[in-house]
Amino acid sequence: MKLLTNIFFIYLIFITSAAYSQKPMRAGTTAANFLEIGFGGAGNALGDALVSNVNDVSAIYWNPAGLAAIEFNEVMFTTQPWIAGINTSFSAVCINVENIGTLGFGFILTDYGKMEVTTLDMQEGTGETFSSSDKAFSITYARKLADWFSFGASAKYISSNIWHMNANAIAFDMGVIINTSFFSPTEKAEDGINIGMSISNYGPALKYDGMDLLNPIDISPNESGNYQYVQGQFKTQEWELPLIFRIGASFKPVVIDNHAITVSLNALHPNNNSESVNVGLQYAFTLPSFGKFFLRGGYKGLFMEDSQYGFSFGIGAQADFMFNTGLKFEYAYRDVGILGGSHSYGISIMF
Repeated sequence: MKLLTNIFFIYLIFITSAAYSQKPMRAGTTAANFLEIGFGGAGNALGDALVSNVNDVSAIYWNPAGLAAIEFNEVMFTTQPWIAGINTSFSAVCINVENIGTLGFGFILTDYGKMEVTTLDMQEGTGETFSSSDKAFSITYARKLADWFSFGASAKYISSNIWHMNANAIAFDMGVIINTSFFSPTEKAEDGINIGMSISNYGPALKYDGMDLLNPIDISPNESGNYQYVQGQFKTQEWELPLIFRIGASFKPVVIDNHAITVSLNALHPNNNSESVNVGLQYAFTLPSFGKFFLRGGYKGLFMEDSQYGFSFGIGAQADFMFNTGLKFEYAYRDVGILGGSHSYGISIMF
């Protein structure tokens, strides 16, 4: 375990130093970028710094290994109005199967709304409208292989649609979480340093196809013949998925009675931008016989070239009922620079 901890800190120092000098040479070169938005009130409020300390069903997105720590079943519904009138949502459920592990199912929907159809001849619009949407459905399995080591993996089906065109792909997520008692104020592993690593969206490239690419093409415009109405198809380029490698750590410097503070730090290495660092801070207050209350804050995109991200904050409340049931509400706000702000609203049911 000591070796793993040393490797983590060496990598964290390396990626933080590299972030100062690297330029984003591949910005805007991937498809299905809705997979990078981040989903779940806790993760959004903590500046996306959740790879090592995720403990609810949103682990399906952040780090599938986090599902292994859930001892009950949970259903989550999150809606996140995004920039430019784009609406996103995340729904998920996890089921804990004794002696087998935890199974999870997640669904991401991004709706871009309706837009006017324009052509070169009718640039003010033809009177028609078209819609566009992106979807991702995930199946996740996670299990604790030891008291201090959790592993999880997801398979996801990704679909992108623009009017009559679509692109589909199968991708995979994998992650691990290591619990240690280092720097634990209570000498318990759950209060010490947690180390998390995940890789998201590993899969083949997307390529759009559909009837909108069909057009009449006259291959011999200077000759009379039968070529004038021959149907031809434009060939589109393949686009890679947004591959993201996350590594991070979290620990609780303060655990006193019913109060706990958690500090989290994540480093990201994407395939379409420069490396960056996310930080988060959470205060949790436990009210005996009732539940918990959370205050969260964070910063996303430290050291990222020309980043529009910034501060985030949020709150959460969890009410515990009899027979291991509960209800949780979460809210988060994220600053997106010149693009404005983004809100996240979520509700979870534990049973």
